[in-house]
Amino acid sequence: MKNLFLLLAFSTTLIFTSCEGPRGPQGPPGETILGQVFEANINLNEANGYSRFVSFPSNIVVYESDVVLVYLLEYVDNGLDVWSQLPQTYFLDQGTLLYTFDHTFVDVNIFLDANFNLNTLGSDFTNDLIFRIAILPAEYANSNLTMEELMSNMQIDTTDIEVLPN
Repeated sequence: MKNLFLLLAFSTTLIFTSCEGPRGPQGPPGETILGQVFEANINLNEANGYSRFVSFPSNIVVYESDVVLVYLLEYVDNGLDVWSQLPQTYFLDQGTLLYTFDHTFVDVNIFLDANFNLNTLGSDFTNDLIFRIAILPAEYANSNLTMEELMSNMQIDTTDIEVLPN
C-alpha cells in the first residue's frame, strides 16, 4: 500500500510539473527611465553668503514634478565614498549647524544655516565640499482622493479598524 501510494504521488507530481500552457502574447516594450546624478565641488563661505546655486547640466532635463535629492560626501572609508542625505545637522561647540537645500527645475541652492555666527566655522565645514545631486523622474498624481475613497479603492475591510480618540 505504501509503495502504491508513493508511486501514485510520484507520477502525479511528474505529470503536473511537466505541464506548460501556451505562451501569452508579447507585451509592448517598456521604457527605461533612470534618474540622473552629478556632483558639484563647492565652497560655502562668507564671500557667497554661505550659499551656492548649482545649475543642472544642460544634458539633464528636469521637470517640475521630478524629485531632487542632495547628498554630502562625509568621508572616504577604504576607498568607498560615504554620503549623507541633506538636510544634515551637526551639533558643534558653537551651536547647531545645518547643511540644507532648496531647488527649482533649473537649479539647486545649497546653503548653511546655524544658530551661531557662521564666520566662526573652520574650513573643514565650508571648503571643498562635494555634493551629489540626484534627479529622480516623477509625475504628479492625477487624483485628489479622500481617505474614504482611498480605503474603498484599496478594497480594505475597515470594519475591524479601531479609531482612537485624540
